[in-house]
Amino acid sequence: MAAPLRIQSDWAQALRKDEGEAWLSCHPPGKPTLYGSLTCQGIGLDGIPEVTASEGFIVNEINKKSIHISCPKENSSSKFLAPYTTFSRIHAKSITCLDISSGGGLGVSSSADGTMKIWQASNGELRRVLEGHVFDVNCCRFFPSGLVVLSGGMDAQLKIWSAEDASCVVTFKGHKGGILDTAIVDRGRNVVSGSRDGTVRLWDCGRSACLGVIADCGSSINGVAVGAADNSINLGSPEQMPSEREVGTESKMLLLAREDKKLQCLGLQSRQPVFLFIGSDAFNCCTFLSGFLLLAGTQDGNIYQLDVRSPRTPVQVIHRSGAPVLSVLSFRDGFIASQGDGSCFIVQQDLDYVIELTGTDCDPVYKVATWEKQIYTCCRDGLVRRYQLSDL
Repeated sequence: MAAPLRIQSDWAQALRKDEGEAWLSCHPPGKPTLYGSLTCQGIGLDGIPEVTASEGFIVNEINKKSIHISCPKENSSSKFLAPYTTFSRIHAKSITCLDISSGGGLGVSSSADGTMKIWQASNGELRRVLEGHVFDVNCCRFFPSGLVVLSGGMDAQLKIWSAEDASCVVTFKGHKGGILDTAIVDRGRNVVSGSRDGTVRLWDCGRSACLGVIADCGSSINGVAVGAADNSINLGSPEQMPSEREVGTESKMLLLAREDKKLQCLGLQSRQPVFLFIGSDAFNCCTFLSGFLLLAGTQDGNIYQLDVRSPRTPVQVIHRSGAPVLSVLSFRDGFIASQGDGSCFIVQQDLDYVIELTGTDCDPVYKVATWEKQIYTCCRDGLVRRYQLSDL
């Protein structure tokens, strides 16, 4: 990865006035940081500012919500995208998790204020409050139908809610510690949960029963992901006949991001190990990019890309800052990652520059969700930001 570029978080507002300025910097690893500034020379008839950069930086292109900057000396280039809209009324405190429904109409989010809410994705207008967890809700997501929500909390409970009337339809109990992440298998007849108690469990939603402990790691499970495995991957065979209540678990891989610096992959139906990879620090999050490629982020700022077929050596390790990697998400032919220093960026194979989602000022961005060309982020500053990729 090229040296990361940074820009003032509110650059889009700062550069909308005559002679308005915004700072920028380039951070080559192991070398001194290069500092520069952008200055607005006036606003064009189309409402787009005319901006010049200080020595060492070049403005390649600017629109109302995006600016493309290069630092030729370090062969580095980034496109910065300002939020299209910001929702400030959903929660009063830090927002720890969010998701957008499959149709793009609804959002769900949980907050350090102890609430979980469903809102209109277009304008942030509140629709439902989901009440029933005893302590903080750590994770929430929509089922593929978009009508039902799955949540996990510090009360060690996993709950299923109706997005239409906010009723809690099912509560799963069995974990001995807070639930930190969940995954939905196929259409959602089964779900997976990872907990602070070191176990990963598979649940049957129809009968609200635990179908088994898939792994017991002795270390907190910070992230879980389920993905369809490429035919070339040997997932092993189950030691006993799977329950007929297990639906869609065959040919699936389960990925676990663990606190003890280990990234573990298992066959979901077989419960057999596929690989165990040891990273540089605790793994916070993980996701599948394809039937054999995966990503996982660590507490010390590394993003590992691994190939399940030869997992010993990473395909690449991306390190942009030492801040914890808090979420990773497959996106188009690349991915989106967010970090504890407020950075949130998109890497795509066909682009020779990184797209940076700006607006947060050093506050951790905990989670990212996408729907078509829209990207939503939630942050410690209590805001949900929505970005429009058509603004590129």
